[in-house]
Amino acid sequence: MKHIKTKYEIFRQKAFLIIYGSNTVAGRLFDLILLGLILLSVILVMLDTVEGFNKKYHNILIVLEWIITICFTIEYILRIITIKKAKNYIFSFYGIIDLIAILPMYLSIFIVGSNVLTVIRALRLLRLFKILNHPQFSGQSVQLRESIIASRGKILVFMYFLIISCIVIGSVMYVVEGKESGFTSIPVAIYWCIVTLSTVGFGDITPITPLGQFIASIVMIMGYGIIAVPTGIVTAEIAKSEIKRQTKKAIPCGQCGTADHNIQAKFCYKCGHEFPEI
Repeated sequence: MKHIKTKYEIFRQKAFLIIYGSNTVAGRLFDLILLGLILLSVILVMLDTVEGFNKKYHNILIVLEWIITICFTIEYILRIITIKKAKNYIFSFYGIIDLIAILPMYLSIFIVGSNVLTVIRALRLLRLFKILNHPQFSGQSVQLRESIIASRGKILVFMYFLIISCIVIGSVMYVVEGKESGFTSIPVAIYWCIVTLSTVGFGDITPITPLGQFIASIVMIMGYGIIAVPTGIVTAEIAKSEIKRQTKKAIPCGQCGTADHNIQAKFCYKCGHEFPEI
């Protein structure tokens, strides 16, 4: 006997397609509206911290925040009731972020000032990656992730070398400059070294002696090279990944769909299907 869907089941099905259907027109429109509300909410929280603006439009800001919070609450509930296994969403990364995003306004009823924590909603902008679920963007994000993972060993070694260098240079500057120049301890001197190497240069601590200024000049020059090293490491891995990608057969296997074959391959390594002559 054919099962007749109830109105509730039909509603769940339609709501599911809109909320989770990123590849549908309605789904993409829903995501764009949601991102707009998230961005608006973050802007409102930031404006709430501007004293003059807050005094003039405080009540309007609160009303808008509550409207957005109610919208997010409805969205959160719909995500739970429309999915088959609700716990998969509730305990997922996005599920936890969605819950944290709506809690501050409700907590503000009992705890004064906790509504400022609604700025956490900025994390929900990560949903942008779901909207950009196009093969071109997905492929590039995978390539970047794989390049960073492949570079992690070299970057860790570089960071270890950098930490040791900061400790050594900081210790030397503490001995050379001393407390009279503001280098009151080795940790303070290390802080100065990190600030100088990163080319930030707050200027709260500066060397006075000629030898200290000479060492500082060397550290400043080193800073430019140090900034370029991690970028160069990752860029090299991206280039290697691109070369590797270009040596793969672009046309997937017509039998099983496997696409990562060598460009000279005549047969699919997975199912043995023969490739047509190109």
